[in-house]
Amino acid sequence: PSSRREPPCSGACIRLHFHALVKGLTAQSASKAQLGLGHSYSRAKVKFNVNRVDNMIIQSISLLDQLDKDINTFSMRVREWYGYHFPELIKIVGDNYTYCRLAKLIGNRRELGEERLAALEELLMDSAKAQAVLEASRSSMGMDISPIDLINIESFSSRVISLSEYRKGLQEYLRSKMSQVAPSLSALIGEVVGARLISHAGSLTNLAKYPASTVQILGAEKALFRALKTRGNTPKYGLIFHSTFIGRAAAKNKGRISRYLANKCTIASRIDCFSEVPTSVFGDKLREQVEERLAFYETGEPPRKNLDVMKEAVVEAREVVAEVRRKQEKKEKKRKKREKRRLEALAAGAEAMEDAEMETQVRAGAVPVVATVPGLSLLGPGQRWHRLGPSPGPPAPTEPKKKKKKKQEPEPEPEAASEPEENGLEEEEEEEEPQPKKKRKVGTETVQLDKKKKKKKKVAKEAED
Repeated sequence: PSSRREPPCSGACIRLHFHALVKGLTAQSASKAQLGLGHSYSRAKVKFNVNRVDNMIIQSISLLDQLDKDINTFSMRVREWYGYHFPELIKIVGDNYTYCRLAKLIGNRRELGEERLAALEELLMDSAKAQAVLEASRSSMGMDISPIDLINIESFSSRVISLSEYRKGLQEYLRSKMSQVAPSLSALIGEVVGARLISHAGSLTNLAKYPASTVQILGAEKALFRALKTRGNTPKYGLIFHSTFIGRAAAKNKGRISRYLANKCTIASRIDCFSEVPTSVFGDKLREQVEERLAFYETGEPPRKNLDVMKEAVVEAREVVAEVRRKQEKKEKKRKKREKRRLEALAAGAEAMEDAEMETQVRAGAVPVVATVPGLSLLGPGQRWHRLGPSPGPPAPTEPKKKKKKKQEPEPEPEAASEPEENGLEEEEEEEEPQPKKKRKVGTETVQLDKKKKKKKKVAKEAED
């Protein structure tokens, strides 16, 4: 035998024979435990992403870019298709969306007359262009078109129009999402450019981890590696080139302003990522700093110091955060009140339903009327009432009450004491009196229960209304 030791069992080996090592653990239960662990890990990852909700921004900006390409391709197809019939319209109208709407409105150019001039002016927002379209339709050199071809062109134009309108709605959705997730970054560089930076980085957290030098060339990786390979000049900007600041700067200052803008974008993304209540105050202040730096490159006017600007931003941000929290507390109170009212209405409705069910059962004869006489129950039809629970025993003597009454009453005259037989008769009559009083009590209790039922019915009707 060799003296070499065998390698210890790895983690895979332990996982494979784990059901044999642990008593009572079968292979099926072990697989279920592994599945549950995987699900819990996935839920934890999803929860981490949901806190920032940047996945929706990534998907919406990707869809927006894809829609731009598709709408441009489809619009060119409409221009080429409808251009056989009305080629002069391409030179008059340059916008793709407006061209598709005009193609759908005009249809056959030979049917275009003075009666449609108002509709053309409303669509083009220019009376001169509308008149030019009308004159071009009269002297057009385009070919004639059949009705079936015209129907297909109009249906395709309507599809392109609906896609363009959907793109506008998607852009509004992206703006609202960026104002919620990254308000400072969107206020500094714009919603679309900020969303592209988040999408390229993978998430807002990844963008916040990047240094300013990486953010500056984010999106220009091919040019960077080509420059490193050929030992040429590295790129000065990537996705941030689409912001307005770099376009407004002079050619010699584009590199400096892009470096400064990348620095401010990094600060804004970190504020948005790690702040509890994100606000656009810091983004506005950072934008003012970039504007001052542009003015400094052009005129030489010195900008404010970063420390002073950040102190102002902190003071304003505290006020805004306090206002936001105050509004949130008010909304929470209103929500709790509405929830309380809803629960009360549901409880009242449930009680009313129970009462209605009891009434229907009593009327049908399925349930005896027990609620009218508390402490008693009816055994069956034609039977007597019997008491529920232990028997109450003999009735309590009424002598102490008589004594109390005698104490409160004035002293009797001496003539009343000389007639013992009459007093004895009166005592017997008083002992027989409690029976009708009990009946009266039972009657009053039934009246009170009827009143309570009526009140519950009224509350239920109000809740249903």
